[in-house]
Amino acid sequence: MAGGTRATMRDVASLAGVSTKTVSNVVTGTVFVREDTRERVEDAMRKLDFVPNLSARGLRNGRSGVIALALPYLATSFSAELLDHIVQAARLKGFAVQVEQTGSEPRRERELLSRARAHLVDGLILNPIRLEDSALTDADRQLPVVLIGEVEHQLVDHVGIDSVAGAAELTRHVIARGARRIAVVGGDDQHAIATATSRLRLQGVRQALAEAGLHADPRLTANHADWTISGGAAAMAELLDRGVPFDAVLAFTDSLAAGALHVLHGRGIRVPEDVLVTGFDDVELSRFTEPALSTVQIDRAAFAAAAVDLLAERIADPTGTPRTITLPHHVVVRESTGTAPAGWPPEH
Repeated sequence: MAGGTRATMRDVASLAGVSTKTVSNVVTGTVFVREDTRERVEDAMRKLDFVPNLSARGLRNGRSGVIALALPYLATSFSAELLDHIVQAARLKGFAVQVEQTGSEPRRERELLSRARAHLVDGLILNPIRLEDSALTDADRQLPVVLIGEVEHQLVDHVGIDSVAGAAELTRHVIARGARRIAVVGGDDQHAIATATSRLRLQGVRQALAEAGLHADPRLTANHADWTISGGAAAMAELLDRGVPFDAVLAFTDSLAAGALHVLHGRGIRVPEDVLVTGFDDVELSRFTEPALSTVQIDRAAFAAAAVDLLAERIADPTGTPRTITLPHHVVVRESTGTAPAGWPPEH
């Protein structure tokens, strides 16, 4: 706005060609607004750098205007990019975001749920790592909580992707490129550190191997609790030190794959000439590794918007039936697995 004047809801309404009531409905998320209208309003908000008056809203409706976001680890590329999109989506709904890191400690998740129960935040977007550690109870059925990631719970709303299908598609891709001895970085379904993500993606790998009549060798699976680049490097070094031959590596995140690439290069193993390598998530890093990573792409902006929209709806109506939204994904083929084979991706 000219002269540094703060944009108002009326300014947004004028630019978007709607009423101030419609702008209010988009900001609060309490009333359905048609998709095309909502997009016009949100575009006007961005152009005017409109910031809703959260304190005034809180005085009127008894809410703080703050939601919490809890991710297992904030140091990964995927978490950083998802956080960026969630903050943007929340801002358009008039929410500020309190960010927390839970690590692999269920106790931290319980603390965050307690804050939501005490109304210190209006709602919570939570990325738990294991269903068996869930702190949610039947008493939380009307708590404004949205789960994201691979852990689903019938009590609350959920946004995720089909990790089993994504991992299976990557496995089929490297098999189509000639791989027969496939190593997995991040796969685990037996130990205490195994997360829901690890278990489901490993399930997808095994499904695709079985379809192709290939053996899943447990010696070709390595997992570390730290799913960072250094964790991927440690797992890759462990696999190489075992001396069991492999011709492809499926890493369950792009960060893990970047660490694997570093170790392979250091050991004189060429990618993709000697070993094919894939990641998962298609974070920015995956396009700039050497070679660039084949991976599973997820629309993180759509993912974040879906999570924030569900939470806004749950805050407005805690009694609604929980919903699950599964976002689409697709395999992106880059240099780490060579040129895409004819007919890839397969038709569904």
